[in-house]
Amino acid sequence: MNKAFRTTIVTCIFASALVLSACAPTRTSESTGGYVDDSAITAKVKTAILQDPQLKVMEIHVTTFKDVVQLSGFVDTQKMVVYAGSVARNVSGVVSVQNNLIVK
Repeated sequence: MNKAFRTTIVTCIFASALVLSACAPTRTSESTGGYVDDSAITAKVKTAILQDPQLKVMEIHVTTFKDVVQLSGFVDTQKMVVYAGSVARNVSGVVSVQNNLIVK
């Protein structure tokens, strides 16, 4: 093997390792696939809340990180706080719900 070919192979190996490590999850970030999955869960929860006649509220914000849904924002009653949490929990893919809704 000549030196140029060996250098090219080593460079490709390092570049591949760099690309793969950039997509790896950490404690405070997630992989690209995890991000896509969380985005899908967020969309499903938002849709479930907007389609529910008791919760059709635009003031509920939904975020998802590693399959844990966080609800924040404002609702009219404590009953709506509890109900929004149960609607979110029933969406497929949701592991748990952090319900930070506030009654206005």
